Amino acid sequence: MPLPTGSTSSWLQNSGFPSRLFETGRNDYELYEEDDEFVLSVEMPGFDPEEITVSWDEGVLNIAAEHEDETRGQRKTYHRRFRFPKNVEDDDIEAQYNNGILEVRLPVLTGATTRGKQIEVQA
Repeated sequence: MPLPTGSTSSWLQNSGFPSRLFETGRNDYELYEEDDEFVLSVEMPGFDPEEITVSWDEGVLNIAAEHEDETRGQRKTYHRRFRFPKNVEDDDIEAQYNNGILEVRLPVLTGATTRGKQIEVQA
């Protein structure tokens, strides 16, 4: 059988593989800095706040979520890490989940050491 010619996405469509598995550079978040804090908004539709884990460890924000849909027999997971170039006041990090969007606010701190901490997700 000859190798397929043409673009990867066209022959993946015929193979039964979902082409999204092979996409890179997801655009599911927005990160910006305002008023001495980082604001990170992540699109995470279909999760409940208690299914989302947000943690901070040595300058890295870790976001993980898992949703089990027993009626459909499906499991949905999300995992992403964000590294921050500046020190963050980890005691004041806030996370809020509303309408499928997780918003994390990370106040910038000058001259402090970074530590690890679990951040509560509020609905």
